Amino acid sequence: MAKLGRVLDVGPDGPTARLVAVLPHEKLVVDLARAERLRLERRGASPSAALRMAQALFPGSMAQALALGEIFLEAVERVLAGPYADSALPIEGLHWLPPIDPPVMRDCLAFEEHLKNTLGRLGPIPDIYYQIPIYYKGNPTTLLGHEAEVPWPARCQEMDFELELGFVIGKGGKDLTPDQAKGCIFGITIFNDFSARDIQRQEMTGMLGPAKGKDFATAVGPWITTADEIDLLDLQMVARVNGEEWSRGHSGSIMWRPEELVAYISQDELLQPGELIGSGTVGLGCGLELGRFLKPGDVVELEVEGVGILRNRMGRPGQVIWQPPPRRTG
Repeated sequence: MAKLGRVLDVGPDGPTARLVAVLPHEKLVVDLARAERLRLERRGASPSAALRMAQALFPGSMAQALALGEIFLEAVERVLAGPYADSALPIEGLHWLPPIDPPVMRDCLAFEEHLKNTLGRLGPIPDIYYQIPIYYKGNPTTLLGHEAEVPWPARCQEMDFELELGFVIGKGGKDLTPDQAKGCIFGITIFNDFSARDIQRQEMTGMLGPAKGKDFATAVGPWITTADEIDLLDLQMVARVNGEEWSRGHSGSIMWRPEELVAYISQDELLQPGELIGSGTVGLGCGLELGRFLKPGDVVELEVEGVGILRNRMGRPGQVIWQPPPRRTG
């Protein structure tokens, strides 16, 4: 149907998130709320009434828009089918926000080659990875958009990127089968799960999920390509650092299909519109597998066929403010 994103509009009343339809070949985006407001005014609605209706259909939150279901999708199609030149903006120079603002964010480990190249180096891979799709819950408040600078945790010496897909949920449900779950996937974006490997390695000895090694930043974007436009299992994936190709993979090598990930996640809990699910890293899709790590100032580009390029520059390490003093018992 479309490529959809979020940009920051800095107007007289302060910064406002705007939903946009992205037209890469025309190098334009369409401000959906503005286009709908003008359409309603042309049909006789007062400016204030048209504004209220347009903002209800196209809020600044993609998750809220997706919760409208077919009403939102029909409104996008209507805007793109009509005249929109007076609502179009050049694609260059925009301030891109994460295309989705998820109520819950999860990241899976669904590519076997990545599993073998990381955990497999330490010994036999636990059977659990082949029995269920393992995932952890991340911090959706630290999502970054395209071109945003990535904060560098103060204690980190081994900074890494991860070349992943991000599945955006459009329709909720509970206890879904894979066939049912397939219809819940609204679209796909690029997901870069930045990882402080040394911090992650330390905290994972506690046998809980990753926290400070992951939660400082995850980049997502540049936009969402709707699932009807793309074959989720036939996508080339590339990672570059400072223009040099580091990684190349293919979405078809995934061990757990996207709909299986969604179905498992929905077991015994309600999946909500707007949730974001990372696929996990494609094989050889991170520096840990390659024996290479990032440096401050590096520019990381992840490209996924049919989606686009997500670009971020690494910031400089912060200062250590406080460290918890060790506790010992016994």
